[in-house]
Amino acid sequence: MASDGARKQFWKRSNSKVPGSIQHVYGAQHPPFDPLLHGTLLKSTPKVPTTPVKAKRVSTFQEFESNTSDAWDAGEDDDELLAMAAESLNTEVVMETAHRVLRNHSQRQARPVLQEEPVPMQEPAPAAEPLTAPSVDLRLVKSVSESHTSCPEETASNVIPLQRSQSLPHSATAALGGTSDVSTLGGSALSEREAYRLDKFKQLLAGPHTDLEELRKLSWSGIPKPVRPITWKLLSGYLPANVDRRPATLQRKQKEYFAFVEHYYDSRNDEAHQDTYRQIHIDIPRMSPEALILQPKVTEIFERILFIWAIRHPASGYVQGINDLVTPFFVVFICEYIEEEDVDAVDVSSVPEEVLRNIEADTYWCMSKLLDGIQDNYTFAQPGIQMKVKMLEELVSRIDEQVHRHLDQHEVRYLQFAFRWMNNLLMREVPLRCTVRLWDTYQSEPEGFSHFHLYVCAAFLVRWRKEILEERDFQELLLFLQNLPTARWGDEDISLLLAEAYRLKFVFADAPNHYKK
Repeated sequence: MASDGARKQFWKRSNSKVPGSIQHVYGAQHPPFDPLLHGTLLKSTPKVPTTPVKAKRVSTFQEFESNTSDAWDAGEDDDELLAMAAESLNTEVVMETAHRVLRNHSQRQARPVLQEEPVPMQEPAPAAEPLTAPSVDLRLVKSVSESHTSCPEETASNVIPLQRSQSLPHSATAALGGTSDVSTLGGSALSEREAYRLDKFKQLLAGPHTDLEELRKLSWSGIPKPVRPITWKLLSGYLPANVDRRPATLQRKQKEYFAFVEHYYDSRNDEAHQDTYRQIHIDIPRMSPEALILQPKVTEIFERILFIWAIRHPASGYVQGINDLVTPFFVVFICEYIEEEDVDAVDVSSVPEEVLRNIEADTYWCMSKLLDGIQDNYTFAQPGIQMKVKMLEELVSRIDEQVHRHLDQHEVRYLQFAFRWMNNLLMREVPLRCTVRLWDTYQSEPEGFSHFHLYVCAAFLVRWRKEILEERDFQELLLFLQNLPTARWGDEDISLLLAEAYRLKFVFADAPNHYKK
């Protein structure tokens, strides 16, 4: 019975150290306590003995409890630990620790930040840098796209919440909280990001030997306009990675192209080739943008490029759709010599004749490199396109069975709308500026034009899921799919489309059985 009394007395003790008892873990909800800085505070409170006055034989569990230091027990009673925390964690400690964490985080930022004059806080802590102006309410900003959302101003508040890791630089985020013109700030932040990316491209291209694999990774999310011409020439395989070999390669290939022109172009009126030339001559005015294509110099350049390619590739010859593939290369290369921002309204009259000749040769060779990878799209009966349309149908049936079933119920066949998507690489579906951005990624992807394009088309179709399911008529469905409302699309829309296409590729590319039911 004596042991029962001892056990009962043990459980009634309120200040005992029970294994697993809840203690305050500093660093989880409180700033971390630094014993090196505040070690003297630990010694300020004397330890109160907890041993009972009356000696008594303890049970086995009590012996174990008194001789064991629990992992949660800091060597003090609960009341002592709380008293120590209240005494030591004053405002100076909290602010100093918070500032130290922010400074360490800022130093690890890879992105350069804008310099701004520090504004002192109302109650500055010793040896601590101010965060920002006290009247600014900083919002959490996770990405550039979220920075465009408007937020109410709270200029009367002096509370400054800590920011999480963010994609915008510090200064751009600080300005966002205190300025009502959010669109201007979003543009400035985006331009800073573009300047940073442009600098990375220039550093990569400035070396004696360009790392093409690194260049592909950098180009996947878009290529800045000033370096796009040289980057496209490198990624297409037209120019060598070695800088010293490039001038000689350019000169040799340009000379070779105009030797082809001199040798073959006069035969365009021969009986064997006149049908090919006539079809090219008919198709070019139908191309877009009309403001560019209808310029006489541009028409002549396109006729020469397409005719020479058709003569030198008799297995396929000229096929409608190939003519559209000339435009992006020509526009990108000529924009190196003009300052026109709108690619749809490029005027070539101010470009010297010699420069136009070089652009023509570069366009021919880059287009040839592209077509080498998808030539089965343009051989007899176009088997490459037939196969890709069938693969698109099977892929859509796996990723969105409802859309696939809706098209099937209304007897809409994929070949009726997706043939053009494959034949023209979506050039007739999106504006030219979007095609250029799309090709940035295609050229940085392995087999981008032949393989990755399939997943882009699947993502493009599912993008219009809501509109497709609302249509209840064959004619309306087909008209919608052949005239999709993309006139106002920009780089952001293409980036979202490419992200979804990459997700689909990641899921299905290495699992061919996913195509099949």
